[in-house]
Amino acid sequence: MGYLLEGKPVAERLRARIKSNAEELAAAGATPTLRLLRVGEREDDLAYERGILKNCGLVGVRCETVALAGDADDAALLGAIEDANRDSSVHGVMLFRPLPGGLDITKASRALSPEKDVDCMTPVNLARVLEGAPGGFAPCTPKAAVEMLKGHGIPLKGANVVVVGRSLVVGKPLSLLLLNEDATVTVCHSRTKGLPVLTWRADIVIAAIGKAEFMDESFFGPHSIVVDVGVNDAGGGKICGDVAFGRTLPHVKAISPPVGGVGAITTAILLSHVVDACKAQKRSAV
Repeated sequence: MGYLLEGKPVAERLRARIKSNAEELAAAGATPTLRLLRVGEREDDLAYERGILKNCGLVGVRCETVALAGDADDAALLGAIEDANRDSSVHGVMLFRPLPGGLDITKASRALSPEKDVDCMTPVNLARVLEGAPGGFAPCTPKAAVEMLKGHGIPLKGANVVVVGRSLVVGKPLSLLLLNEDATVTVCHSRTKGLPVLTWRADIVIAAIGKAEFMDESFFGPHSIVVDVGVNDAGGGKICGDVAFGRTLPHVKAISPPVGGVGAITTAILLSHVVDACKAQKRSAV
């Protein structure tokens, strides 16, 4: 039976630091504030929003939501982004993605101020991740996957890591973050030939392909450490990962669960970025 890589203990340690830093800022007259921009009412967006609001209350970060109608156009979205850019009381902005069809994510990402881009959707912050440069904010989910491994004491230096997924939101930036930790990284996808052979040979496999239970126990060996980033609709109000968790758990060294895994850490990373953004903006205003 594999060891369970739970996100809760890692998230709790992060939240303790966030709360301490937020209290220091509040005492100095600056309450870290996050603005959520949501278009429509997708259930997964609403669930994530509820989780963010709950965690904000735990650590002393203020959170507000600007909800646009599902049929909002680019002008309405860009106006909401510009309002957030101009509002000095807002330190971080997160736009729920993917956007409804018809909206231009490129225009939205270029409109947001990089200083308030706490989930790395702007070209400026993506370039900083590529360069390994200081400043800016890495995407929260990829960073959470790295924190999951480090938080459970799993060494990354020299490790053979396979990332299954090549999206700009998770797979590509995750591979760069792992390279910065001195891991040896192979990026694969659904069309990779011999994928089960590559994943079986890896020390660590991070599943971020966005396909429900795409991978089962045949992709892994008893030495495998598996981090499942996927969040997919399993029907009946349930979610599942990119890995068939129940079938895989008995056959690997360690695996993160689809509920209570990386997602628990992702929100904590987001709020840590809001606090860091507040600090930076407070310094620049002096």
